[in-house]
Amino acid sequence: MSDLTKLSCQEFLEKLASNAPTPGGGGGAAMAGALAVALTSMVGNLTVGKEKFAEQEAEVKEILASAEALRLLMLKLVNADAEVFNSFMVSYRLPKATDEEKLARNQAIQNAAKQAAEVPFKIAEGCLDVMKLAERIAVIGNPSAITDAAVSSIMARAALRSAVYNVVVNLKLIKDEAYNEAMYAKLEAMQNEAEVLEQATLVTTDKVLG
Repeated sequence: MSDLTKLSCQEFLEKLASNAPTPGGGGGAAMAGALAVALTSMVGNLTVGKEKFAEQEAEVKEILASAEALRLLMLKLVNADAEVFNSFMVSYRLPKATDEEKLARNQAIQNAAKQAAEVPFKIAEGCLDVMKLAERIAVIGNPSAITDAAVSSIMARAALRSAVYNVVVNLKLIKDEAYNEAMYAKLEAMQNEAEVLEQATLVTTDKVLG
């Protein structure tokens, strides 16, 4: 499979808009998360090296390092989401002529469904981490770029919610009730925290904007 992150912006969007099965909603969410964290990095890079923000320099550099790692992770997950979807489709094409084949096929589908749920779950987790960084940079970063921190948080939350839906659609295929219960609990906690983080960032933004 080709590396989706090596496509130009136009090529990626054209592929996303086409009838090709990948990239899809999960990959789109991951790319949105990468865009969100890039904006957090932008605020950081507009802060470091300026004398008036010297006291915040060390923390901003720490945020920048974390943001860079997150951006690379989100891009990796763009491809991972496509790969797991393709593996999922392979499991549905397994033979089912005999009872043994049916059993093996059903087990393969269950395993693939869990993998297909876990990749967007990782995307959602990454987006939550982006929101944590955006909230921090909004407080200590260059106020001239405060709206970029706000957009970072808004985009990351939207990407997180999108990824959550991609988790849920796969949980519907999984028959492991204990696994599903644990995943739903984690998703709920994640979304609650994301709401708090976004609100905090927007409150900071509104205070700076007056």
